[in-house]
Amino acid sequence: MKVWVDEKSCVHIDWELDGVTSKMLNWWWCNMEKGFVLWHPKEHKEFYWIKRPKHGNAIGAIHMAPQVWSDGTLIKPCIKWEDVENLPEEIQSLIVFDHAVIAAAISITGEDIREDAPPLGYRIHQWEATDFGVRGRSTAIPTKAEPKERLLNIWAPHCQEEINNFQEFLPQLYRLWNVVKDPEINPYFSFEVVKEGGKIRYKYKQR
Repeated sequence: MKVWVDEKSCVHIDWELDGVTSKMLNWWWCNMEKGFVLWHPKEHKEFYWIKRPKHGNAIGAIHMAPQVWSDGTLIKPCIKWEDVENLPEEIQSLIVFDHAVIAAAISITGEDIREDAPPLGYRIHQWEATDFGVRGRSTAIPTKAEPKERLLNIWAPHCQEEINNFQEFLPQLYRLWNVVKDPEINPYFSFEVVKEGGKIRYKYKQR
């Protein structure tokens, strides 16, 4: 993995995964409750959906993901899957692969949760298929609460371990749940994006 910082102080992690497919990652972001602790056994705690993903459209889903990071800080982030069309242009410009999930934090304390709350910060996980699996990039946008230094020292190591752990559990977990055909229990959504005339949107939104 490569960790690097751009001229706007965004922190990026470039990664490659063997044996993990794009379809598995699409499924994961809709079914995180099925393996959240496996994603980071040391620091992840409980997980629950406030607004569950819908089969065929996970945009707008909201979840709570309490975790204790390496510095001992307990956070209770409330995360919304944001629509790429709603992002500021400078954040849209960070998307360079053909699949992307936009994690918009609408609360860090887990309190006063409003679905329409303006994002406090963003994480972007994006990827594309390769001959061996997938390659991608995870990005954290700096804020006053999370300056570049904290992202580099705390978030980046956490995220690297999460991404590495996909190889350890996701293929097996995906295969186990593939037998469940009820979309209410086992939803699926493709986070594929398309760019047209300088605009970006999710492919499922056919024009």
